[in-house]
Amino acid sequence: MTMTEELFDIVDEQGRVLGRRPRRECHSHPALIHQAVHVLVFNRRGDLFLQLRGLQKDLQPGKWDTSVGGHMQPGETPEHAALREAAEELGLRDPTLHFAYQYLWRSPRETELVRTFAALSEGPFQLQASEIAEGRFWSLEEIRARLDAGGFTPNFEFEFSKFSAEARPLLERLLLTFP
Repeated sequence: MTMTEELFDIVDEQGRVLGRRPRRECHSHPALIHQAVHVLVFNRRGDLFLQLRGLQKDLQPGKWDTSVGGHMQPGETPEHAALREAAEELGLRDPTLHFAYQYLWRSPRETELVRTFAALSEGPFQLQASEIAEGRFWSLEEIRARLDAGGFTPNFEFEFSKFSAEARPLLERLLLTFP
């Protein structure tokens, strides 16, 4: 039995759908902008949960990355994709998502239009074994001290600087609402 190759919506920089292309093309042709979502999961202390990417991943294996990250399926909204990915990767069911920002992530291999959300949870999490080798909460200071040491994905390092510059007030407001 052959598996059908995963298709991604190709979009412009504003997120307008222009067509669909196979995953392998999107991950080898930076002109094909495709969509992704990230969810930054914080605990009540303001620590950020990170996942260690499995060694079998095609991009950045064995590196620490965003709490939750994944591609949007064709026709899917960013919110639905973020909820789906949070359930698949961490076992989070219906977390309250707070939109943080969006940005274009460009690398030599690909270009993604990323929408990032923040959520609060203490866990425990059910890690998706096929994607994630391990996961844990990191203090923001611990992350800052290890930036540029090669242990994080380049996308996460970019994301962390964006979060620090633009979304820190969002986290402070969210922490006030933690039950």
